[in-house]
Amino acid sequence: MTGSQRREQLVDVSRALFASKGFEGTSVEEIAARAKVSKPVVYEHFGGKEGIYAVVVDREVQRLLGMLTEQLSSGGHPKLIVERSALALLDYIEENTDGFRILVRDSPVAQATGTFSSLIGDVASQVEHILAAQFRARRLDPAAAPMYAQMLVGLIALTGQWWLEARHPAKTEVAAHIVNLAWNGLSGLERSPRLTTTLEKR
Repeated sequence: MTGSQRREQLVDVSRALFASKGFEGTSVEEIAARAKVSKPVVYEHFGGKEGIYAVVVDREVQRLLGMLTEQLSSGGHPKLIVERSALALLDYIEENTDGFRILVRDSPVAQATGTFSSLIGDVASQVEHILAAQFRARRLDPAAAPMYAQMLVGLIALTGQWWLEARHPAKTEVAAHIVNLAWNGLSGLERSPRLTTTLEKR
């Protein structure tokens, strides 16, 4: 194997182990044994478990973010953008199950970036601009767009986490239900929403 081929092999082996056992449950010894190399080879390429984990997570983040960004920037009716984005996430989960499992696990404390929550934040910032334009068109307060972007992206992301294990119903049906709740909810937004009951102070 060339150096680059060995590096890719170690990434693939580590990706599978991190998906099944998590960061804490995976050891350099296990990575080396699965790849049929010595421990020093792993250290030589990545400096340790944290280094190879960072590479694995970064690749998954870039892959998923790229798929979602493509749909968010594709233009068209906002409802179609929501639909395509929901399907893009479910496509990613279906095609990259191990990668998604790694992203939604708790990252090590030292891992400051590349977490699922940071990725969701990146996506929400893109959705925010789309929602702000729609809010202005509907004479709603665009200042509320960042909050609604978090709600919308969170709805899709958490449903994706559930579907990761459930895998039923089919992804197209799940996406249709996501859009049903998100779009029909968005289409009926009130300008000044208020709770229907007064909550007592606790």
